Amino acid sequence: MAKERLRQMPGARKPEVTRRLPLGSLRVFVAVAELRSFTLAADSLGVSVSAASMQLRSLEQYLGVQLFRRQGRLVEPTADALQLLPRIRDGLAGLQQAIEEARSARGGGSLYISALPSFIMQWLGPRLIEFESLHPQILLRVEALSLMVDFHTSDHHAAIRFGASGDWPGVHADKLLDEWLVPVCRPDLLKKLGPVRSPDDLTRYRLLHSTTEPWSSWLSGQPGNRWPEAGTGFDDSATVVRLACSGLGLALARWSLIGEELRRGELALASDRITPFARRYYFVCPPKARSIRKLVTFRDWLLAQARAYPRPPSSPAGPKPAALAGDSISSGQGLATK
Repeated sequence: MAKERLRQMPGARKPEVTRRLPLGSLRVFVAVAELRSFTLAADSLGVSVSAASMQLRSLEQYLGVQLFRRQGRLVEPTADALQLLPRIRDGLAGLQQAIEEARSARGGGSLYISALPSFIMQWLGPRLIEFESLHPQILLRVEALSLMVDFHTSDHHAAIRFGASGDWPGVHADKLLDEWLVPVCRPDLLKKLGPVRSPDDLTRYRLLHSTTEPWSSWLSGQPGNRWPEAGTGFDDSATVVRLACSGLGLALARWSLIGEELRRGELALASDRITPFARRYYFVCPPKARSIRKLVTFRDWLLAQARAYPRPPSSPAGPKPAALAGDSISSGQGLATK
């Protein structure tokens, strides 16, 4: 009776088809075809080489064709294998997507996010333990990327971007955090060399900064996109913070990256001049992703964390110091990459 009802269902297939479909062997086939190696394919799938080889022989028997030519350690797909590969790969990808969408409908499953490496290390990472405790059903996957993720060609659900505005084409954007530039150093170094009240005071210090945020940015509020002439430049903003904590010098840092260090007393503000920066953080995602429950949960939590993050102390009114000698003020508007 059950089989009769199944046959009467529109689009129904015989249960033998799905029962006999060798999904495990198909995964091995795709891995071997892409990597051209049984060893690498087995490692990527977390199985032994003998198990992968057995799965592939089973698939060849099932299909009645030879899929690979083996010459020692060399593995070359046959013409039949090359013809099958894109269709099987797309089929497995479609199956994976269907499963992820089904899990997303319940608010669980993996959530893929990308952000700047420095932001992950200094701001987002320390807060994630709270999110994990509140929402253990959401498996958060965070990738550190300096370049903007392309939602059309990646598996990312959302990203945290750093730019002058949130009007990137094809995405929905929520402003997360404003940003400021502040000079910081270890408290003992500040006590020894004194506060920075003018550009001339910078000469007492060894200067540290990110290559996209030269000291002229502290004066102008505009980002720079070149190696600056004053001080030592590093291509990672988190590295600048860590070096300042070690006592190496006076760092020009983004306010979002030094909150914990200031709270713990590892760093101190070396100047009353707090410069609003032309870039800020945005939470972005494809418009269609806004209905995914797990993404909404993460977004709402992230925005609440951003609202709770303290703003810097107000800078007293007064004349702006002149630009550093030999370092022109840049007005470039390119995206930060560190």
